[in-house]
Parts: sequence; structure tokens; C-alpha cells
Amino acid sequence: MTLRIALILGSTRPGRRGDQIAAWALETARAHGGADYELIDLADHNLGNLDEPGNPNLQEYQHDHTRTWGALIDSFDGYVFLVPEYNHSYPGALKNALDYVYREWNDKAAGIISYGGWVAGARAAEALRLVLAELQVATVRAQPTISTHPSFHTGTFAPQEGLDAALGGMLDQVIAWSGALRGVRQAKTQTVAAA
Repeated sequence: MTLRIALILGSTRPGRRGDQIAAWALETARAHGGADYELIDLADHNLGNLDEPGNPNLQEYQHDHTRTWGALIDSFDGYVFLVPEYNHSYPGALKNALDYVYREWNDKAAGIISYGGWVAGARAAEALRLVLAELQVATVRAQPTISTHPSFHTGTFAPQEGLDAALGGMLDQVIAWSGALRGVRQAKTQTVAAA
């Protein structure tokens, strides 16, 4: 069964640059192969502020938008987060989307592509890693970073030299870990069924 990897665009900001980076990343990932890739743009999901009264670990969702979001997240074996840096961290819309569900994220792998000003979003990626660890998502070491100053000097995204190779290396790690963690999830399901 082919692995499914979601590329999650973590910004909903009007006028954002992430949509151009997402289009490049999706095209590059599909050319790289090794999995089926799908873009999830948080701006398309209208989650609003977290409005579920219960603990997401229990999966007792009250709202259709949460059930739809949970089913979408659960359908993937791994993720690539496209994350900008806002004030030394990542956008609140992404944190909100992460918090809506819990088990649907568990025992999966993720890579991070960060982008931003002088430090290319590195601090946002580090903050995101902490939250992903709590969600039981294994983040891979390889991390493409994009400085928006040279990459958008004409106003349109132009990948800098070596960025395609950096993305390919990260995808190789995400694919390997996603495949391994699929086995972990299957073993957990069998243990629960046998209990």
C-alpha cells in the first residue's frame, strides 16, 4: 500500500508567500516519488478557534468540522509542514489545527520546511518540533530552510541552489520513518483488538 504524505501549509495570512513555496514543494515531491503527496492548505478548512469541549485524546468530537479534520489527518502516514516564522515561532492557525485532534497525529513521521527572514524560519521549526513530539509525531533531522530575502527578490518564489536536493533528502527520511511507523500503528491496532 502506497504511503500518503500531506504537505501542510501552516499560514493562513492574506498575501502570504507560503502558497508559492507549497506549489513548488508539491511539484518537487511528486517528481521525487516514493509516496502519494497531497497539499492541505489550512486556509481551506475554516477551523476557527478550537471549539471542542472535550479532550481530543478521547475523540468524542461535537462538531462536523472536527470530525472532517480528524478523518483527513488520520488518512495520512506522514506530513511535511511548510511553516513561516512569526515572532520567533510558528503561526497560531497551525497550533490551532494541531490542537483540534490528537490520536490522528500519533505514531507518524514529519518533516519541516521553514521559511522567513534572516534565520529562514529556523526558530519556528524548533518551536513546532516541541509540539509535534507531544503529539507523538517523529520529526526527521533534515530540514530545508528558505530565506525569503533572496528567494523572493523578484516578487516570485525562486528556489535557491541546492533546495531541491535538500527537499529530496528530507522526503527520503520522511518516507522511511512513515513506513516504519505504519508498522507501529498496525501493531497497536492488533494489540487493542486482542485485548
